[in-house]
Amino acid sequence: MTPLLREECMSTMPRKDRTPYHMHLQNLLTMLWQRQQTIRETEILRLDWSDEEGNDIAMPEQLEAPRSLNSDISYFGVGGKQAIFFIGNSTRMISKTRDSPDVHELTISKEEFERKEKNKEAIYSGFIRNRKPCDSGDIPPDDETTKKAIAEEINKESFTTVVIHGINPGHIQYLKSNFVQWTRQLTHIYHYYIHGPYGNEDSEAKQQPNPFQNIDIQDRFKRINIQIKIFTVGKPTPRIINLRDIGDDMQTQYIRTAASSFEFKATLEGTGVVEGVMRYHPFLYDRETYPSDANDHKSTYEFDAEDDHDYAIDLRPARGKRAIFECYWNGRLIPYTTIEDFDWCCSPKKSKQIPVECYNRVSGVLFTNDKFQVSTNKLTFIDLEMRLREKNAAFSRIISGHEKRTTIDKDFFNWLKECHEQCDKQVRFGGFTKAVTRPDLPKNKQNPWAEFSQIEWDGKLFKKGQLVRIQKTVPVLYGAIRRFLLHGEHEGDVFATGGDIEVQQEPKCLYDDIRIVSLAKLDRTARPELVKRYIEDEEAKLPDKIVVTWPEGDAVFNNEKRPAGKTIGDIKAEIANRRGEYISKLPGSSSRKLLVELKIVWHSPTGSEMIVSHISQYGKNWAYWFKKMENIKNLGPHTLILQTVLNESGNKVFAGKELPSKVVKFTVTEAAPDKFTVGLLEGPFRVGAPFQIPLEFQDEFSHPTKPSNKLKPLLEAPGLELSHDGTQVKGNSLVIQGIVAKGSVPTSTGKNFNLVVTVPGLAEKSQSLKIRLLPGPPHSIDVSPEDGVQVENGNTVRFEIKILDVAGNLSVQSNKLNAVCKFTGAAGLPSYSVECSATGQGTLTGDPIKVKKITKEQVITAIIELQGHKDVKGIERVVEVLPSTKAASMELCYHGDGTKASPIKDGQEILGTAGEHIKGLEFTIKDEAGRVLDMNNTLASKIKVNWTPKISKDTVLKGHLPDVKVPNSASDTKYCHISCTGVEFSFTVKAIPGDPVQIKCKCGSGTKVRLGEILDSHILVTLKDKYGNDVQKLYHGILKELSVSGDGLVDDEMERALGQGCSFDIKGIKFEGGSLGSRELCVKWKELTDYVRVEVIAGKPTKITIPDWNVDQPVSIYNDHKFSKPLIVQLCDESGNASSEPNVKVQLAKEPGFKLTPVPQPQKTDVQGRAYFGIMTVSGKRGVFEMQPKAFCGRTVISGPKIKVSIQPDVTKPISLVVEYDKSASYTVGETLTEFVVKVIAEDENVMTGAKPSHIAMKLWQSDGRIDTRPPTKTISSVPDSRRRGDTNGHFYFRNRKVPEISGTHNVMFVYNDTKYEVFSNLVAINVQPGPPVKLVPLQIPGTPTVSNTQKIASRSLIRTLQLELRDEFDNPAGQNVNGKVTVEVMCADTVNEVPQLAGNTRKVVLQLENGRATMQNLFIQENTPGKDGQEYFLRCVANSPSNGKWTALYDIPFLFFNDAKKQSQMATLTKERDSLVAAIKTYKSLFVTTNQLIDELKIAVHEANREKTKLREEIKRQNIPLSQLQSLTGLDSLLQQRVKERDQLLNVSRRSCGLQPAVRHQEVLGKIAHLAMVRDSDVARVLSWHMTTDMDCVITHTLRKAKEIHRDSGGKQQVMSLDTMYKKNLPDWDKPLPHIRFKPNWRPAGNPVYARTFLEFPQDPSNCKIVFGSLLGDAIICNNLDHATLYRQELVKYTHCPTILTRDGERIRSNGKFGGLLNKAPAIERLRGAVFGEPLTLKYHAVCTQIDTLQNYRVAMVKYEDANKELEEQQAALKDPEMQAKHRECQEAEEQLKDIDSRLGLGRQPNRGRQPVRPPQPSFDEDPSSAKRSRPSSGRQSDTSSIVNGVTPSRSSAPSTPTRQSARRSAMANDSPNMGGAKRARYN
Repeated sequence: MTPLLREECMSTMPRKDRTPYHMHLQNLLTMLWQRQQTIRETEILRLDWSDEEGNDIAMPEQLEAPRSLNSDISYFGVGGKQAIFFIGNSTRMISKTRDSPDVHELTISKEEFERKEKNKEAIYSGFIRNRKPCDSGDIPPDDETTKKAIAEEINKESFTTVVIHGINPGHIQYLKSNFVQWTRQLTHIYHYYIHGPYGNEDSEAKQQPNPFQNIDIQDRFKRINIQIKIFTVGKPTPRIINLRDIGDDMQTQYIRTAASSFEFKATLEGTGVVEGVMRYHPFLYDRETYPSDANDHKSTYEFDAEDDHDYAIDLRPARGKRAIFECYWNGRLIPYTTIEDFDWCCSPKKSKQIPVECYNRVSGVLFTNDKFQVSTNKLTFIDLEMRLREKNAAFSRIISGHEKRTTIDKDFFNWLKECHEQCDKQVRFGGFTKAVTRPDLPKNKQNPWAEFSQIEWDGKLFKKGQLVRIQKTVPVLYGAIRRFLLHGEHEGDVFATGGDIEVQQEPKCLYDDIRIVSLAKLDRTARPELVKRYIEDEEAKLPDKIVVTWPEGDAVFNNEKRPAGKTIGDIKAEIANRRGEYISKLPGSSSRKLLVELKIVWHSPTGSEMIVSHISQYGKNWAYWFKKMENIKNLGPHTLILQTVLNESGNKVFAGKELPSKVVKFTVTEAAPDKFTVGLLEGPFRVGAPFQIPLEFQDEFSHPTKPSNKLKPLLEAPGLELSHDGTQVKGNSLVIQGIVAKGSVPTSTGKNFNLVVTVPGLAEKSQSLKIRLLPGPPHSIDVSPEDGVQVENGNTVRFEIKILDVAGNLSVQSNKLNAVCKFTGAAGLPSYSVECSATGQGTLTGDPIKVKKITKEQVITAIIELQGHKDVKGIERVVEVLPSTKAASMELCYHGDGTKASPIKDGQEILGTAGEHIKGLEFTIKDEAGRVLDMNNTLASKIKVNWTPKISKDTVLKGHLPDVKVPNSASDTKYCHISCTGVEFSFTVKAIPGDPVQIKCKCGSGTKVRLGEILDSHILVTLKDKYGNDVQKLYHGILKELSVSGDGLVDDEMERALGQGCSFDIKGIKFEGGSLGSRELCVKWKELTDYVRVEVIAGKPTKITIPDWNVDQPVSIYNDHKFSKPLIVQLCDESGNASSEPNVKVQLAKEPGFKLTPVPQPQKTDVQGRAYFGIMTVSGKRGVFEMQPKAFCGRTVISGPKIKVSIQPDVTKPISLVVEYDKSASYTVGETLTEFVVKVIAEDENVMTGAKPSHIAMKLWQSDGRIDTRPPTKTISSVPDSRRRGDTNGHFYFRNRKVPEISGTHNVMFVYNDTKYEVFSNLVAINVQPGPPVKLVPLQIPGTPTVSNTQKIASRSLIRTLQLELRDEFDNPAGQNVNGKVTVEVMCADTVNEVPQLAGNTRKVVLQLENGRATMQNLFIQENTPGKDGQEYFLRCVANSPSNGKWTALYDIPFLFFNDAKKQSQMATLTKERDSLVAAIKTYKSLFVTTNQLIDELKIAVHEANREKTKLREEIKRQNIPLSQLQSLTGLDSLLQQRVKERDQLLNVSRRSCGLQPAVRHQEVLGKIAHLAMVRDSDVARVLSWHMTTDMDCVITHTLRKAKEIHRDSGGKQQVMSLDTMYKKNLPDWDKPLPHIRFKPNWRPAGNPVYARTFLEFPQDPSNCKIVFGSLLGDAIICNNLDHATLYRQELVKYTHCPTILTRDGERIRSNGKFGGLLNKAPAIERLRGAVFGEPLTLKYHAVCTQIDTLQNYRVAMVKYEDANKELEEQQAALKDPEMQAKHRECQEAEEQLKDIDSRLGLGRQPNRGRQPVRPPQPSFDEDPSSAKRSRPSSGRQSDTSSIVNGVTPSRSSAPSTPTRQSARRSAMANDSPNMGGAKRARYN
């Protein structure tokens, strides 16, 4: 096996197998390789300073070899020979330079060396042979491998080939089996010679170069291709690998996994130079990205960690135990020398702001030149680490290739911190809650912050509320997580390196503090149970309770009741914690003292009151001590409180919890009784009345106390006899009950007595009080006289009484004291009473004693009692009553027809004949004993009667009374009354009827009778006397004298009988024949007669008629039209009389082929026998249908006549729209639509030619995805085009309509609307394509970036993220399927020479354009790039696509450049404010411009409205309408109402109308002749209608086909005539003069002859009507009368033929001269049966209608003018509004601020700025490229170096937009402006 190495490389073994080769070839370098070295140096110069084409680009001395890739000792010569002889025993080295025609070849072998050594020849001497390329003549024949290598030289300009022979057998297996491993290690060793100074970057890094790298140098030093071939015997194909293709060697992994790099340089004494690169490999999401080395066992842990579920966890700590730096010497690796770290980059002993693991994520490379010693085998540095650690080693940082003197340890720390913050994704923040502001931070850092509820770190989950330990704080914190805080605007889960954690410090009761600390201080190793145990231990040290003892006794127990004054003993209190330890201070460093406060609170009824308060400090011997208390004497509940308080503040609460306390509740009660007082006495006190005395007891503290039952009080009072019933305890009182006092009280006001109460056994045992004693209650009655009381009946009795108490005193009292006397022994006796409450005595008297029917002496008993006092005994007295001698009774009688007197009883009724007198009344008067009293003058004067005002005294003295007249009416009664000195007598007189003298007849409930039926009611006949009283007595056979007669009366059915109350009852009244209406019946008895009127109505309904409907002919009607008249059904009897039968159900039956609306419901007849079905609408198919009314009278069905309905299609009713258009047409915005042809289809399925263009409209709107059946309210509407020559009649054309300017789907619909019908066409959807792209716009408007060429990448950021899109001229996205490129180039004015470079030292960046969109992301300028300070540059974005033709779209983004980072930061703030001001100013000016435009438009509208108003006003003036009522809308509305009322009156005036049924409405039917014309003159209308009688009903059609159809449908009954069959050549000229003018032009004939046709007025289609009447009427003439007509004819026939002449009075002279007779005389107009010409509306009606139209138009114009004027005034007032004025001021202020900012930015100091950059489209009033707001900034701070620079690939999270910021107010103005919408769009109205 022979390995073959090409292009200056060295084969090597794995590190473990490397051993120094024993041979040294230094002499070979000086002797044998001199020529080869010269050739190599020449090539190196060309490799370093020439490109691939050989063009010189720089002088060698201008640029040093980077990273010591200088090839001073050759690429592989150093140690190469040892490696070769370690692998094999001989080698052939073949080399050729580019400018050499020969190939140089050197062969050395181990055998040759040994041979020379043995022969003592110069061992290290040899020859370099020259030969031509591909010349293998000197190669042994068996060396096929070398021959193949030489044969491949034919196409190579330069190369180096190393062929190794004699492979060591011990290495063969290794080289074969581990081919990939040792070639990977070889790539690692020569990595930088293979891939250049910056190593093997990934493909993306190649496309987007690192801004800190010089791309040219990288390319120039990447010329070496090392290819390794292994030839194996028996295998013709070798194993080949190019080391440049290996991408997994360690250096490649280090470079590609690094997120950032730190370059430095170390300078030592002399010329020793060390360049270094440190790379940071971040932690990403769930793992370390530091590459592992499978061959380095030190890089991993000695064990594999597993979780609780035995799953392996990647706990590899990044670099592990590997050293940081690998060392390269002259570009190649020295594998056995590594440097762990330096002092300035080693892990700190004490943890700082960066986690320790970040130091393990750093790898490094050191590049040295040849000034450092290496071992002979080139595997180890001898002095590198030692020299680097010397004090004189100076480290400096390299930035962008430039050396910067700085503090290396500080720079490294800052770099590492920045890498950790921006690159590590170590902590996963989850549970996003909201965005918050942190007021605890400085203003510039208060926002934005995001709040999260949990994090995941190192595989551990930390949630809100979890207990954690915070380290690196003094002291260490323990607490519960409240929230996690992360700087930036975030939503959802996000990874970051750290943030802040807010912790509630625990135990809360001890600290009560909330701390926010860095997340790095979180102890992730602390277990929650240990933290919880620590917190519990801390809480146990806090005071928990107070222990109370009573050393001296007198303890107070909880809920104890204690008497007032009882002593509270000494109190000892001690504070204990949960551990049971007694403490006097709080735990912790503060050691605040604890005190105990004693309080005793008295809970009085008015509120709680603190009566004792003491604070005790801690004493070593007695703890907390309180002395005894003896002053507790207030009654009621008390609370003893021992409270722990803090020393300095007395606060009871610590850390949110109350300190321990001890509460004892007790109640203080009263003591034993010690004294008493007399309580409130309830007077007054009376003799003998019991009363009580309450005694109230108190203790020694004057507290009310309860007495004992053992206390016995004693009572004493001089002058009184006292006694009591005992005592009773009530509460705190002792009540002496039932005390009775007896003694003399002479007056009613009472007497005073002294009363002494004594209670033995008390300190104060006696109390004296004075009482006043009043007379007692009644006890007895004293009455006088005692015996022998007499009284005459009718007189009164008197008794004297006294009321006495128990002691004999007169009893008086405030309440009523009534003495009552009741009499017994007779009925009707009175009762006496007297009131004695004031004096105690009185006189009993009252009404007289009256005993009825007394004839002798009678004894009664008087009982005297006290009312309401049953305990006082009553007194009885006997009274004797004697009869009275006064008048007591009266007797009355009268004499009737006989002589015998008839007695009259009191109240008796006397009967008498009506109108006569009762005579002979006599009377007598007696006393109580029945004795008759003598009638004297005194007694006679007292007699009175009520039926006469005066009575004769003489008559009375004789015992007689005046006569009484009987009433005239039998229903009346006369009351008669007689009175005399208390004696009264009465009777009544009632009349009875006399002899009959008259007869009265009365019909019963109803007087209506159906013809042929019997009258339901009876006729009642009564006989009356002369006063109208019914005669009550009838004799037998009286019915024979009663007779009844009447017209049409049927006698056989009539019956006569006696009725109730002596009357006659007549029934069975029936009429036959005769007319309907009123009829009289004559009733006669003897000579007495009376009449009864009866209404005869129609009989039972048997028929149905339909008034005003001609049922013999079909009723023609259009579909969906109403009948011309309502349908009324009339019931009739058999004779045809209209029946008035109500509530008869009538139903309308019809055929199923048509429909009536509303659906006819069964109707009931009204009182006239009519059923009203109303005016119905008919709808259905074309044809003749029948309907028939039916009435249901009980079980009888009455069928009416059948009505034939002929339904005709309505040719004026549209039913559909047909749209014809090119369905294959395509549409592009801004072009024209295809032609649309619309046809209106009528109900007869033909095109409706009568449709007007004004009724048809085309509606166009943008589709929202729904299928609409009618257009929305806002659409683009257009009317049809004007007709062109060749357009089809009835077709409407829409041509050259513009395609909408918005791309997408649009809908087209055509609408027919004539205010009566509305028809919509089918929806036509058109897809509008956008136009060709013409401009490039951003989806979000970038601000004006400000950048500086500083090291900080954030200050060099131009664009974070910006999306560009292609649009057409109407601002539609137009980039679909457009792919290409967008070139971004930095541009400036022509006068500026310095142009900043983008990252990578280039001015251009190419973005990919896909589907019309390109994304610009992370665009930076080059660090330290040249540029003019304060200059404005712009990025020009040019889009082009080769596949879409030659076009370009431009978009410019201006930015400001500064050399100073601080100034740039200041200018960035100013620029942001400037952008905000520009947006605000544009918004303000847009508002002002819009407002001014609106005002201008309103002024135009006001002017136009005023002009229209003035025009109509002149028209009104010409119509003689008074202008005085046009000054206001009220007056105008009043005038309009008057005119409308006048029009309605004129419209409702009775006019002549044609009574014929109209013809079927059809577009081919003109109508009936009677309806085609109207005649205003009534006389002319009569004679013309008569003259054309036979033609009036004829139907005129346009076509013969329609005429035949009507004739066929009517069964040949209908006259028809078609216009297309008329001969029109002989039709008269309508306007020709009368025939006499031609021959006698100067003759003025009498009678006013006129052509008859001039009187005709045609409502519609006058041209065809003139043809019809010209054919039928001819030249007929109208004259005044027959005489004038004959004279005219006589004169006319002399010259020419005379036509028919008609006269106004109805005569006719035929054209042949015949006149006279009935056939030539017009009848009256009523006899024409409606076949007359109608009368048109009056001219006044038309004039009023014209006035109404003009007034309505004037009102609309007036309202429009007022509204426009009002709106104009409002807008003008709004300009003066303070808010608008404030906006003007704000705009001016903003402009001034803008000028100031421009001057500060330097924009105003550059008058010669050259060509102005093209500005990007600013947010205008009509245009905004995107309505979307700017995207939120990405989570955390993104790494500047890890993200793609000047790239187009989206990052993992959306990057922030261009770093500009607007002020809140300006931004709100810009974003909320109503004028800042999207791009211009078509307005749909």
